[in-house]
Amino acid sequence: MADKNLIKHLTDDNFTQEIAGGVTVVDFHAEWCGPCRMLAPVLEQVAGEVQGKAVIAKVDIDSEQKTAAQFQITSVPTLILFKDGKEVNRLVGLRNADAVKEFVIAAI
Repeated sequence: MADKNLIKHLTDDNFTQEIAGGVTVVDFHAEWCGPCRMLAPVLEQVAGEVQGKAVIAKVDIDSEQKTAAQFQITSVPTLILFKDGKEVNRLVGLRNADAVKEFVIAAI
C-alpha cells in the first residue's frame, strides 16, 4: 500500500504551478462520490508504482470550483493527464489499477 503522502492535494491557488512541469494525473473527485472513494486506493497504488516518473494529484470539485469549471468537469471521478501543463488525455469513471497505470505510462 502506497503512502498517502504520494498524492498531492491541489487547490485553485496552486493548481497551475503544480501541473506546470512533467507528467501529472489529476483526479477530480468529490467526498460524496462512491466511485471516487473506490478509486482512492487504486490511485495510491499507482502513485507508488510511478513515483519519480509522474505525479498523482487530487482536486475536490466542491471546494475547488474554479479549477473544476475551467476543465468542464461534469462527472466524477474524472482523471485528466497533463504533460508540462497541457491536457493530453482524460478518463471518466472508475478504473482499475492496470487501466490507470497504462493511462499514466502512455505519457511518460
